[in-house]
Order: sequence, then structure tokens, then C-alpha cells
Amino acid sequence: MLVSPATPTTAFPIGDKVDDPLAMYLNDLATIPTNLAGTAAMSVPSGLADDGLPVGLQIMAPTLGEAVMYRVGAAYEAARNADAGAPLITSVPEIAA
Repeated sequence: MLVSPATPTTAFPIGDKVDDPLAMYLNDLATIPTNLAGTAAMSVPSGLADDGLPVGLQIMAPTLGEAVMYRVGAAYEAARNADAGAPLITSVPEIAA
């Protein structure tokens, strides 16, 4: 397994980068290598930035390593929830639409 940030920056507010497609494309930079290699990867929430927006952790698996990848993701989330004392979703602020 390889673990990396899911994006090079924290999340931006909904609709914030609509007029800047290059910024939106560059935010996917960390996910491109696994797509090009044809291997599996997933992003799990790892916390909240100071502004309350989520931060993702990308877990990448070798070819046919999805089962282990899911176990690593589940173990990470369980450990994070145990450390925080509650699931991350309970501390996410409401989003105004």
C-alpha cells in the first residue's frame, strides 16, 4: 500500500473554482498516477482543515490489491474515530447551499 494526500491543497468551497478549470484540474494531481497505472486507489476522510473543510487521505493498492486496500482504509478510519472519540462526520459543519 502507498498512502498520500488525496489533493495537494485542502478542499475549496462549493462553486469557488468554477471559473478556473485549471485550478480544479490541478487539485486532482495526486490521483493521476494511480489512474495511469491502472491500479486501485481510494480516498478516506482524514480530518478537517482550520476552515472546517475536509482533508482526504489517498490509499493506493497494487494490481488486484483491492481487498487489502479496503482493510487498510477501514483500519485507518476505525483508529481515527477511536482517537477522536467520535466519527469525523459528527464534527463536519453544515454546508449552506
